Amino acid sequence: MAIKILLAVDSSDESRSALDETASRPWPADALFDVVSVVEPSRFWKTSEHVQQSGRDAKAVADQALAKLTAASRKAVATVLFGDPKSIIPQRARETGANFIVAGSREALGSTVSGILRRAPCSMEIVRPRSSDAPSRRILLATDGSEFSDRAARSIAERPWPAGSEVRVLSAVELMVPTGYALFEPPFIDTAVLESSRAEAIKRSQSAILRARERLTAAGLNTSESVSVLLDPPKTIILNEAAEWGADVVVLGSHGHHGLDRLLLGSVSEAVATHAACSVEVIRG
Repeated sequence: MAIKILLAVDSSDESRSALDETASRPWPADALFDVVSVVEPSRFWKTSEHVQQSGRDAKAVADQALAKLTAASRKAVATVLFGDPKSIIPQRARETGANFIVAGSREALGSTVSGILRRAPCSMEIVRPRSSDAPSRRILLATDGSEFSDRAARSIAERPWPAGSEVRVLSAVELMVPTGYALFEPPFIDTAVLESSRAEAIKRSQSAILRARERLTAAGLNTSESVSVLLDPPKTIILNEAAEWGADVVVLGSHGHHGLDRLLLGSVSEAVATHAACSVEVIRG
């Protein structure tokens, strides 16, 4: 079955970066691109001419994106829709059976892109400009060993990536504190109990990394690994690792909730998507 990518575009520099990144990736030959430009109603519209001009501007943006994808030998169509992008884009993805939503964003996630991410029925990538012109990618996979992380690893493995790309598999060790104890408040945990908890946490992380690397290596990808035993929150560890390693994209699974209007995507996924300086993929099943 062909992969379907919904590319949300507008006239911003961030959107152009997302278009360039999307067009340059070696997607499967049968990938289908649905370029969507949304006209959001404005209180400044005074006449029907304002509405028509906004529609023409949106069509011009969509047509330019279509031309770029077509020039890159991608199969694509372009559509202009009217309404609130936070609702229209997820609805369009649902109607067309999209596997991915791709949208550009500044370093800090804007309200529109954040709203789309929370409501998306499928995986989504928030694209930010790359610091390197090299065709290869540095992909940071954050895994906690859950089925959601397994989906993220599978998503990477099933797609083609430029030659020379590397996947670093990161697992942040989370200590499972026994019931009735706190790390830094009475009653304190016995040192032996704490060390046993740390050993179990490291074992879980190493197992998660091994499983992900086996899948990725089988797909022909170069991999490396990183286990963090710091006591920082996982979102902090992921963001720091991405910055220090120079990741081009962070990929992580979503523990997202059901329903059209998720109030919270999940603290780790949303925090990474919001604050990362690089692109972020949030993978859903």
